[in-house]
Amino acid sequence: MPTSRLSVGQRLALGFTTLMALMVLMAAGVQWQLAQVARLNQDIAQAQGAAVLAVTWQGHTQTNLARALSVAKSGGQAELKAFLDPMMKETTARINELQKQIEGLALTDSQRQQLGQVAQTRKVYIDSRAAVLKRLGEGDPQAAADVDRQVVPAANAYLAAQASLVGSLQAQAQEAAQSGAQALDTSRRLLLAGSVLALALGIVMAWRLTRSIIGPMRRLMHGAEQIAEGHLDRPMAQDRHDEIGHLQGTLEKMRRQLQAMVSGIRRSTQSIGNASSEIAAGAQDLSARTEQTASNLQEAASSIEQLAGNVRQTADAARTANQMAATAAEAAQRGGQVVGEVVSNMSDITEASRKIADIISVIDGIAFQTNILALNAAVEAARAGEQGRGFAVVAGEVRTLAQRSAAAAREIKTLIHASVERVESGSRLVQSAGSTMGEIVGSVQRVTDIIAEISASSTEQSDGIAQVNTAVNHLDQMTQQNAALVEESAAAAESLKHQAEQLNHAVDRFSVGDDPPPAPLAAGASPPAAAPAIRQTALPPAPRPAPRPAARAPAATPSDHDWETF
Repeated sequence: MPTSRLSVGQRLALGFTTLMALMVLMAAGVQWQLAQVARLNQDIAQAQGAAVLAVTWQGHTQTNLARALSVAKSGGQAELKAFLDPMMKETTARINELQKQIEGLALTDSQRQQLGQVAQTRKVYIDSRAAVLKRLGEGDPQAAADVDRQVVPAANAYLAAQASLVGSLQAQAQEAAQSGAQALDTSRRLLLAGSVLALALGIVMAWRLTRSIIGPMRRLMHGAEQIAEGHLDRPMAQDRHDEIGHLQGTLEKMRRQLQAMVSGIRRSTQSIGNASSEIAAGAQDLSARTEQTASNLQEAASSIEQLAGNVRQTADAARTANQMAATAAEAAQRGGQVVGEVVSNMSDITEASRKIADIISVIDGIAFQTNILALNAAVEAARAGEQGRGFAVVAGEVRTLAQRSAAAAREIKTLIHASVERVESGSRLVQSAGSTMGEIVGSVQRVTDIIAEISASSTEQSDGIAQVNTAVNHLDQMTQQNAALVEESAAAAESLKHQAEQLNHAVDRFSVGDDPPPAPLAAGASPPAAAPAIRQTALPPAPRPAPRPAARAPAATPSDHDWETF
């Protein structure tokens, strides 16, 4: 299947799929090489670890051998043996541990044989060393000579077997390191070769994709530039079946629709000019009427402002009267309280006068009894003769005083009785004055309430007139704004006329041919059919300037249809 029949998406998918397949193959190869390198690294680590363990084992063996020979050469000195024996035991335990670790490693058959040889020679060396040290401890004189004949040869054989094993492990580690280096170098070469291959294929595919897309896009851009320059009579070629071909078809459809639209605009430009002239005339008429309405509203606002001032003065006077009535009510209430207190005091005075009258009555009785007693004393003094003469004089004086006291008491009683009658009369008058003051306070309170209602009503009227004044001012402002808008509309209509002329000159730069295709003509003529719907949404605001018969007449003309469509 040739790639020219594929879409742009299919071409891109094919190119990227090929690149991704190469990347997957490269990743699989690299993964396999990395697995090999990891395995070789593990082998290297194991071999190097085994070599390190063997070298450590060899070092401990040499150390223990030197200690044993030192004890043997010294003739079995107790102090030296006691000093070196713990060290030898510790080193021997470490050697046993290292030997077990080496035995647990993955060794070759030859290395297993070498390890068995090391274990065998070690056993011979340990047995000969133990026997000689035991004989030295027992004081055998031949034991020192047997050190060179038995222990040293066994130790040399033990060390030789160890050296053979160490050499084998070190050679194995070196061989593993070389294999790892070779595998790493091979992986690097394969990765480089795959990268070069993928880069070459990517460059080739990118070049082919770019060549298959850029060429048609340039031709497409040339056609779009022709449309931008106004050459609407030059059709675009449609020779592809991919996305670019669909775009060519879309641009060709756009060219035909633009061709039809520009033709319709040419036919409508003159109608726009006529409609704009009629709109300008109607706007001038509406502007004059709006200015007259604004003048009338200003006069109404001035009258309402004067009425608002009068109502405010009335409200202020009502508030002042309300305050004065409230003050009078408070004074009347205070007077009523004072009268009440006077009534209470008069009642107290009446009660006190009655008590004084009672006391005077008691004094009168005492004076009467004193007079009787003085009379009796005078009688008794007369009976006594000369001896009672002085007492008779005193009794006479007492009788005289008693009579005078009785006379004074009667006079005071008479005065007190008259005072009590006057106080009771004054109390009745004060009570009557208190009732009258209460009625005055009630009347003043009712007057205060009525004045308060008048004040509240005046305040509400003032507020209502202020709101009406504010509304009229707002209406005046809106009318002035409408007048300004009408003037702007007139200017806009005049500007629209000039713009229609400019639009006519602008449309002249498009070349649409003499006979446009039928389909674009139908598409260009379809918008006028929708003109009534546009008229319905645009005409409702018109009733605001009610007297406008001249502006409505052109609504049925064909030029107005063209204007609404535009």
